[in-house]
Amino acid sequence: MGKARRKDKESSSISSEEPKLYLEEAVLERKCPEIDLRVLVDLPAGLDYNEWLASHTIAFFDHINLVYGTISEFCTMSGCPDMTGPQLRTYLWFDEKGKKTRVAAPQYIDYVMTFTQKTITDETIFPTKYANEFPSSFESIVRKILRLLFHVMAHLYHNHFREVVLLNLHAHLNCLFAHLILFDERFSLIDQSETAVLADLVQALKILGPEAPPSQQEPSQQEEPPPQQGSSSIGQ
Repeated sequence: MGKARRKDKESSSISSEEPKLYLEEAVLERKCPEIDLRVLVDLPAGLDYNEWLASHTIAFFDHINLVYGTISEFCTMSGCPDMTGPQLRTYLWFDEKGKKTRVAAPQYIDYVMTFTQKTITDETIFPTKYANEFPSSFESIVRKILRLLFHVMAHLYHNHFREVVLLNLHAHLNCLFAHLILFDERFSLIDQSETAVLADLVQALKILGPEAPPSQQEPSQQEEPPPQQGSSSIGQ
């Protein structure tokens, strides 16, 4: 579970990674059993689909933001100079002019959280008042938010799981991850090329069952489309 020695790192191939703490048997626990989560993601009869997406999106944001907040002091510009995830994945951001930019993890996550907070509190997108309707683009907005929040979770597992374990929050994070994966499986909201970086964790936690694990993809740099107008971006 410790870090590999420098000599071992130098002798390994460029595509290799350190052992994954989050796959160790001792930390593969969840607060909620799978059956409860499967019931939780099913759309109740008579409930509007967009309302269901909205309530889950807000819940995912609140919980992921809360978990990240507990370890944010360890996620620094010098310690996390890139926004990375498992399988050597690097997430890139677009600035307000559409320029692809490589930013440090805390900066990237600040953009994600600021954009999401502004979006879910925008009455024209996440309506709360009677007679206000969801925009026609609502599902695509939810897809973007969930993809960004998944990036944050991938970074937590890849770079900060040791701190999560020390704070005894790993069972909560695993439950949150299982919830997001099952919600995505139910409504197909996040592309498999995104979730594939944690496919080994999906299998280890037995979230989807042994017969249908997500497909593996090659490591790559993930590019972030420009934030919507008014959201956080480089230069703002």
